[in-house]
Amino acid sequence: MTSILPVVALGMVLCQGAFAQNPPPAPSNAPLRLTLEHALARARVNSPQVLRANIDTLLAREDTVQAKAALLPSASSFNQFIYTQGNGTPTGVYVGNNGVHEYNNQALVHGDIYAPEKLAGFRKAQVAEALARARAEIAARGLTATVVADFYGMASAGRKLANAEQSRGEARRFLDITQKQEKGGEVAHADVVKAQIQVEQRQRDAQEAQLALDKARLEFSILLFPDFRQDFTVADDLETAPALPAFPEIQAMAAKNNPDIRAAQATLEMRNWDLKAARAARLPSVSFDYFFGLNANQFALHTPEGLRNYGSAAQAQLTIPLWTGGAARSRIRQAELGLQQARTDLSFTQRELLADLNSFYREADTASLQIASLRHSMELSSDSLRLTLQRYQAGEATVLEVVDAQSTLADARNAYDDGLVRSRVALANLQTLTGAF
Repeated sequence: MTSILPVVALGMVLCQGAFAQNPPPAPSNAPLRLTLEHALARARVNSPQVLRANIDTLLAREDTVQAKAALLPSASSFNQFIYTQGNGTPTGVYVGNNGVHEYNNQALVHGDIYAPEKLAGFRKAQVAEALARARAEIAARGLTATVVADFYGMASAGRKLANAEQSRGEARRFLDITQKQEKGGEVAHADVVKAQIQVEQRQRDAQEAQLALDKARLEFSILLFPDFRQDFTVADDLETAPALPAFPEIQAMAAKNNPDIRAAQATLEMRNWDLKAARAARLPSVSFDYFFGLNANQFALHTPEGLRNYGSAAQAQLTIPLWTGGAARSRIRQAELGLQQARTDLSFTQRELLADLNSFYREADTASLQIASLRHSMELSSDSLRLTLQRYQAGEATVLEVVDAQSTLADARNAYDDGLVRSRVALANLQTLTGAF
């Protein structure tokens, strides 16, 4: 037994050396860390609104394909056998038939030479596809604004939790100062009580901040993940917001890159093609048919007399609408009303865009300008607390002044974080009108 122990010990040493060189991988329990770009990509995959808009675009594309195909010639195969009861005559009991046995085996080609209603329908389908694409972009931009608000809302909640914990630490340090000064007979016990109340208040603030962060994470996870229990964090880049372009540049971007205007224009154009299609329904149309194959009483290439059973035939049709009981005129009137409504909607959309553009730009500009002021206020509040504590320790300030300085600093920190989020959300709202910049 004793001779085995050195061998076992040597094996354990060798194993430890091997594990030291190649340690086993540690289990990955770290939460998923998302950037704004990653969050946007996940939201686009999981958002039902964006998926529905994209599917509507694909459906509109298929409508265009079908409308175009309706303008092209079509080919089909016609196969038929007709049996008529015989009565001793060549036609059988039905004089309208061609014989007791009749076989049809033909290739048919049909085409429209002039079909203005179908052509208008094809143009309308093309415009409807453009309208669906514009609506898909509207949905995508709206989703972007939502994701930005939720993303930076969660980042702000994390910052506010850190602020609450920092404020709690400052309150505890002040409580320690008051307790030491009370032991030295420098302050009354009332100062210790006030500091203890402040610690408990900051503890409650930290609990509320943690709850707010958990709720923000839960609401955001519903948008990003199939399982809302997914643990994740967001990359805090609140202080790296893009610069706001000048207003003339913003106006130019909105004029050429606004999906709401494109959607309203596409709706107007689509209503215009509705009117053209309604008017075209009252025009003549020309079509043709070509047949090649077998139409005989024997299923054979030749008759018993040696004559051909197969061959070709062609026909052309001119269709002239004469009377529809007022339906055609009603359809034209209906299309005219739809066109009038589309013009009104386009005019309103243009006015609304100008108003929203001005409002969103002013909001973004104001929020951006206030960030420096909020940061300065936070720095001043921090200096004020430091100086007030020094004065308190020197017996020149009261406990109420210290508590007030602590509250002011906590509010200033949260106000600065709120200002950063406000700026980001304002930029995102502006970009729903202009696109990214």
